[in-house]
Amino acid sequence: MYQALYRKYRPQTFDDVVGQLAVTQTLKSQMVSGKLSHAYLFTGSRGTGKTSCAKILAKAVNCENIQDGNPCNCCKSCRAIDAGSCMDVLEIDAASNNGVDNVRDLRDDAIYTPSQVKKRVYIIDEVHMLSVSAFNALLKIIEEPPEHLLFILATTELHKVPATILSRCQRFSFRRISQEDIAARLQYVSYQENIDLDESAARVLARLADGGMRDGLSLLDQCASATAGELNTDRVYACLGIAGIRECGKLMTSISQKDTNGALELLNRLYAEGKDMGALLDELACLTRDLMILKTAPETGITMLSGVTSDAEARALSQAFSMGELTRMLTVIQNTAFGFLRSTNHRMDAEICLINLCHPELDTDISGLLARITRLEEDISTGDFSVAPVAIDLASKGETVCTVTECAKQEQVSEEITDEAPIGFWSDLVSAIRPELNQAIRGFFTTTPNAPLRGILAGERLVLACENRFIIDIVNKPEILEIVSRKASAKLQRPIRVVVTDDTGIDEKNEQMEQLLNFGRAHGDIISIKNN
Repeated sequence: MYQALYRKYRPQTFDDVVGQLAVTQTLKSQMVSGKLSHAYLFTGSRGTGKTSCAKILAKAVNCENIQDGNPCNCCKSCRAIDAGSCMDVLEIDAASNNGVDNVRDLRDDAIYTPSQVKKRVYIIDEVHMLSVSAFNALLKIIEEPPEHLLFILATTELHKVPATILSRCQRFSFRRISQEDIAARLQYVSYQENIDLDESAARVLARLADGGMRDGLSLLDQCASATAGELNTDRVYACLGIAGIRECGKLMTSISQKDTNGALELLNRLYAEGKDMGALLDELACLTRDLMILKTAPETGITMLSGVTSDAEARALSQAFSMGELTRMLTVIQNTAFGFLRSTNHRMDAEICLINLCHPELDTDISGLLARITRLEEDISTGDFSVAPVAIDLASKGETVCTVTECAKQEQVSEEITDEAPIGFWSDLVSAIRPELNQAIRGFFTTTPNAPLRGILAGERLVLACENRFIIDIVNKPEILEIVSRKASAKLQRPIRVVVTDDTGIDEKNEQMEQLLNFGRAHGDIISIKNN
């Protein structure tokens, strides 16, 4: 019968335990000196060796031929404990035996001397699951146990264990196992099992294990059973249904370039290939975290990366975002992933998440504003911005032709421009409009340089130029246009009619109209132009 790799390669001695040298050395020293405690508490995240060390300790205290603190695994006691036939070494799952009656039964049995070995050992796994009354029932016997009794408690949530229990145990903290140690162990197991595991694939599995050796071995088992031949990174990603190192980098590149279309196309392809949306967002969150690390620690941070993408690509991407943008992105990704617990359409949630990441101007809360401010501050500090000269022509739209090459030359076209809108009119108008709009619409009316729509005042008309058809469909509704018209008319003290047009639909004949829109974006205000 096939045995799972994490069971087959469970450590049998303290020396076999990977990544917990401080714990195993102390336990070995206690075994050699004979200075054992009556109660131990092993804490740490899952798969780090708590239960394995508890079983090794149970064998060591009863071993008939102990070797430098390690059990021999050959004597009658060791073999009985390994086989699970020793009635004096009991492993109890506190998650399913957490009542006070279970602990009372344990306490009543514990007073009897062992029949097969030297010490009776109780291993209580997930001890934090015990009820308050069960902890109280356990307290007295842990405080003053018989000479033949040893308690080993294990938990992943130390804060749930009462202080009265903690004070009566020797506590050992199990650290997360490093990716290097996990990868080395996976390659050793692969060699023993004749699995052709590529070194880069071992690193990927080690990263996905998140510090747990058991998780790493389970992932290796899953990939090896589903794939014949060499187990490389591409096959690991395909088997586990995750995006992969190249795809995650491409997705983040699209976000950095505000390329919503490219990001959504890539997401659609990954979804069609069966990639898990939750895993994809987890990779994006890891990569965002990596970029934040590189922003704050460019030199030492390279050793802290999760490996979601290559080191060179991570360095390049870190320069494309400000720290405020990365902070906002991580919040958006984490909130979306958390929402998966309540949602049934993960694909739509992921698509909306990408749209929000590509369009920070849609986010009007404090995090969105801070993201845009930090980007502006970085651009100003590096000098990485410019205002291009523009030319304006509205002849094709039935308006008077106006040519503006730069702000300083506006007096050259003063004869073409009449009824100039007050300075700051668009900003004031947006501020007046937003309170009457619902949350979903409000985000489109902003005054940022990359705002999804802009206002152009042409005589008695206010043109709302939208960057794509999606925004037109949202904004071009009677109730919204009525609010904009009413507010604009009140500010200009004359009737203003509002029309909506497509910024991106301008053809070659309207090239100068596009330049007008660029001018509006660059200067963040409305240009007033006289009708024919």
